[in-house]
Amino acid sequence: MEFVYNLLVVLHFIGLASLLGGFIVQMKSPDKGVNPAMLHGALTQLVTGVLLVGIASAGLVPGEEVDHAKIAVKLVIVLIITALAFVGRKRPLPQTGIWGAIGVLTLANIVIAVFWN
Repeated sequence: MEFVYNLLVVLHFIGLASLLGGFIVQMKSPDKGVNPAMLHGALTQLVTGVLLVGIASAGLVPGEEVDHAKIAVKLVIVLIITALAFVGRKRPLPQTGIWGAIGVLTLANIVIAVFWN
């Protein structure tokens, strides 16, 4: 089960790279908006995050404990990011507000993941 957990962590990082990369690649573009990388990254983050918490909560990976308050905050943020990505994919460009909100929330989720002990 540890292999599955580690594989999910890798996929979670790939989702993060897709989400953040989709944001960063548009920094200089005048037509900022939600691109497929951002949407797919958000969905990957959501699904793998829920699976990671489920595996850790079930006690299937030794040494992995779940901070439920931290996970709740991160889940709310990724749900907002995913909702914004779904809304943004149907709107015409530019979507500077949605694009910026997704970027800020993504960075906030990273900071929470790293610094919340």
